[in-house]
Amino acid sequence: MRWALVKVCLAVTTMVVVAFAIPLGLVVKEMARDRAFSNAEREAAAVAPALSITTDRDQLERVVAAAGSDSGMAVHIPVSGGQRAVDIGRLRAAAEDIATVRELGRASTTEVPGGSTLLQPVALSSGEIAVVEVYVPESEVRNGVATAWAVLAGVGIALVVGSVAVADRLGVRMVQPAQKLVEGAHELGEGKLGARVPEEGPTELRLAAVAFNSMADQVVQLLANERELAADLSHRLRTPLTVLRLNAASLGDGPAAEQTRAAVAQLEREVDTIIRTAREAKPQTAAAGPGAGCDAAEVVRERMGFWSALAEDEGRKWRVAGTERPVRIPVARADLAAALDALLGNVFRHTPEGTAFAVDVHNGDDAVIMLVSDAGSGIRDPEAAMARGRGSGSAGSTGLGLDIVRRLAESTGGDVRIGSSVLGGTEVRIWIQLDGREPERRGHRVRRRRTGKLVSTFNRPRSLP
Repeated sequence: MRWALVKVCLAVTTMVVVAFAIPLGLVVKEMARDRAFSNAEREAAAVAPALSITTDRDQLERVVAAAGSDSGMAVHIPVSGGQRAVDIGRLRAAAEDIATVRELGRASTTEVPGGSTLLQPVALSSGEIAVVEVYVPESEVRNGVATAWAVLAGVGIALVVGSVAVADRLGVRMVQPAQKLVEGAHELGEGKLGARVPEEGPTELRLAAVAFNSMADQVVQLLANERELAADLSHRLRTPLTVLRLNAASLGDGPAAEQTRAAVAQLEREVDTIIRTAREAKPQTAAAGPGAGCDAAEVVRERMGFWSALAEDEGRKWRVAGTERPVRIPVARADLAAALDALLGNVFRHTPEGTAFAVDVHNGDDAVIMLVSDAGSGIRDPEAAMARGRGSGSAGSTGLGLDIVRRLAESTGGDVRIGSSVLGGTEVRIWIQLDGREPERRGHRVRRRRTGKLVSTFNRPRSLP
């Protein structure tokens, strides 16, 4: 905006200066010419009285010398009373021009080498017409014109520079509040809820600043209300969790009892985490720094140890691949566990008992790819399934599970895709970027180098045993 205003002011001022300076320069030039020929007319008028009295050559030469213009003045007297024509001074004008002036009886100017001449007719006592010629050099015609033009140019440049400086100051006055408004919006978008902008500048920008500050206050209040609501709702779960924990403690010994107690303990930890996060007003997942993250292979083995017991109870075949070696990813352990639980929970919730599933982990040079596949009926509308809060429409579906997975992948610069698996059902691919760059659009098959390393795409899961 600042440079646009400067450019507009520069263009307008330049046009105004040009519109006035050019005609004024031409007027100055014409005035200098008129001044030079007025002087020539006065010199010619000084000789006219002598011509009306005498035509003697000697006397006229003295008159011309007395006028001080003997080198630039000439007198042409025609033949009269048997006397021959008399020409005094240097002849510059053509004979035809002199004859025309004598015939018309009007003063005239004509161009000659080095300047111009003024031809002034004067009546003699004999009734003949003499012509006084006054030479006006070009330097006299242009005398003072260059100086006047230089002054006009300097004034024009000063006006342009002054207008640009004024426009720049006005632009700064308008742009600075707008820049502060943009910076405040960026800070608020980055989570700095205390960001506010000064209410200054033009009226429109002041009103925008007032509206922005009011919006920021409302956002802070809404977030505070949401945090309190989340903490209150989570706290309400403590009573049924206490009952579940007491009931689980009375189940006795056995794998099922131990798994139930472990599930209740994990649920209590998750509720505590939600309450602390809501109260502290901090994001649950912090930016991964050097050395942060977790071992994806270990987390997959741990969560599959939990879900495998339920899979055996429901007669589901399952397989895990790619967890033999550590796979470091820039994701918090709790976040990855929550994402895996959401995907595996969807498999158990939305597929009939006996449906097989598989989890594959592929460690590439710049990304880690996790595949969760099943042999169910698949997802008819993957885009709708990825929409937050849509759900599948069945009982118990909130539509938040896949959104948790998506946010986890996008926090690393990756993405999530839903497709068809080789098992015949749904395949959810989680692309976790290791270097934070945006993922390229890759295909659905892994290409391996001869060294056996993954390059740009991922494998389909192998068939279940």
